[in-house]
Amino acid sequence: MPTKIIVRNNGSLRIEGDFEIYDQNGNKYDLAGRTAISLCRCGHSKDKPFCDSTHKQVGFQSEVTAHALPPPQPKV
Repeated sequence: MPTKIIVRNNGSLRIEGDFEIYDQNGNKYDLAGRTAISLCRCGHSKDKPFCDSTHKQVGFQSEVTAHALPPPQPKV
């Protein structure tokens, strides 16, 4: 199943499908076989990078809709 990322209004980034997550040092997170997880966007989760729903208590607000990005700039 391809990876799907859903940006939830006022909430997390939901990732579904076949994926792996690594920290900045290249260490792989053990997702215990999960094929769906939510990543924190509000910055207040006690289980970063994973969402623990703290965004609801802190009143995190961010509503977004899909749009096209401009083409990437050529590398010089």
